[in-house]
Amino acid sequence: MDTKAKIQEIVSSHPVVLFMKGNAQFPQCGFSGNAVNILRSCGVETLHTVNVLDDADIRQGIKEFSNWPTIPQLYINGEFIGGSDIMTEMHQSGELQQLVKA
Repeated sequence: MDTKAKIQEIVSSHPVVLFMKGNAQFPQCGFSGNAVNILRSCGVETLHTVNVLDDADIRQGIKEFSNWPTIPQLYINGEFIGGSDIMTEMHQSGELQQLVKA
């Protein structure tokens, strides 16, 4: 399976997916940690994380897949939401909480 197909399967198979450095229990960068904290504060209990540090193809491929240059990247119901900065803005406005409840 090529990288794009693999990423598509991951985002299609889980309601909330975070491509990040590390995992939810041990984020390996501040932005990834911030993203996990935001999702937890929004009540996300089932968070599927993909550690991009474990797979160089996924690490580069996710940037091309979303046309977004940075990690972490959040997908909800198969739709790309954004990175840590977008998540922070959406959380502050209440928009992210609505998205994860839908």
